[in-house]
Amino acid sequence: MQIIVEGYPAYAYTGGRAFDPALPAIVFIHGAAFDHSVWQWQSRYLAHHGFTVLAADLPAHGRSPGKARNSIEALACWVAALLDGAGLARSALVGHSMGSLVALETALKFPQRVSRLALIAASVPMAVGAPFLAAARDDSPAAFDMETAWGHARDAYLAQSPVPGTSLVCASRQLNGRAHAGVLHADLTACDGYRPAAEALQALGIPTLVVAGRRDQMTPFKSGQALAATIPGARFVALDAGHSMMSEAPRATLGALRDFLAST
Repeated sequence: MQIIVEGYPAYAYTGGRAFDPALPAIVFIHGAAFDHSVWQWQSRYLAHHGFTVLAADLPAHGRSPGKARNSIEALACWVAALLDGAGLARSALVGHSMGSLVALETALKFPQRVSRLALIAASVPMAVGAPFLAAARDDSPAAFDMETAWGHARDAYLAQSPVPGTSLVCASRQLNGRAHAGVLHADLTACDGYRPAAEALQALGIPTLVVAGRRDQMTPFKSGQALAATIPGARFVALDAGHSMMSEAPRATLGALRDFLAST
């Protein structure tokens, strides 16, 4: 589905069902140098079970043209414009890694537009190491190798996969390796520079879910615990997975989202 957002035709996957703004809406937001396809298991299920779904490609990612944003605040404004373009007054937001920061900032900046907030593999702050930033600045293959290595639990390298016949590591490396020049650096710069005020997090009044992987090498498990403890009433779910839990633990991730989104 194409939606005009800030002057460009953004792409959003609808989970195999026609988009229906009359249904409860969920907007999925991917992480750095990825696209909508990281949500393939969760978005398709929810689109067939009572929700309307938009798994968006952020600007300059996947099938969405335009210029990459280099701040979380700018990406949050883009998400609000996406809701406008789709004709949605409110939506649940589900974000992974960088996408979790975008979802969080959207909720802080536009609380009336967000019905529920699910933060997967989140850390606030989300500091990025200098070697990682430098490799991304040079569009070096090493940057994507780092993202792949740290983006999975170590046993993913033993070819363990919930999907028979697939390699999570190889699929992830191929996907982020297709990113346009400069996109990974812009994304990492945005993550590294995001510092919301603790007071703003403590005043957040939107139902929130924080999902953390016990074997996450990118955003440590304790960071997810700390974030959930900061946001009033936040629900915390721990999964036996690494950073890419949507593919490493697709059923458990879906279960956490389904229970949260269906709760009152």
